[in-house]
Amino acid sequence: MKSDRLELQSKIRSTIPLGEAMQFEIIELDTDSIRVHAPLKPNINIHGTGFAGSIYSLAVLTGWAMCMHIMSVYEMDGDLVVGKAQIKYRSAVTDDIDCRCSVSEVARQQFVELFRSSGKSKVELEINVGEKQNATLVAIYFAKT
Repeated sequence: MKSDRLELQSKIRSTIPLGEAMQFEIIELDTDSIRVHAPLKPNINIHGTGFAGSIYSLAVLTGWAMCMHIMSVYEMDGDLVVGKAQIKYRSAVTDDIDCRCSVSEVARQQFVELFRSSGKSKVELEINVGEKQNATLVAIYFAKT
């Protein structure tokens, strides 16, 4: 069954308590891209800027949501985990946290085709945080039946 933005957001917020606490919200979603938002207030640190742990978690969840959406659209019934993720912080996040991720058609098709042929697959995604690219997370997501 094809997932939509609100269904996926609800699934994440109801099954991943941190998603609810961070006020994870999917703003835009299509087969190739996602934009996620969370308000600064519940994700703030002692300096009044975005807490690094929240920024990291929101970025990881953004990529996870992108992969889950692809799996839903292509009816890939399986589990999804993040296998590796590395973030680079460039500057403080002083506004609400905004994450964007896109996947190329080639990477998406390889992810789907390998899953269908072997029951397992992976895809590497880059998630950008903030309009000023305050941080960038590169993560590898693994799917398996």
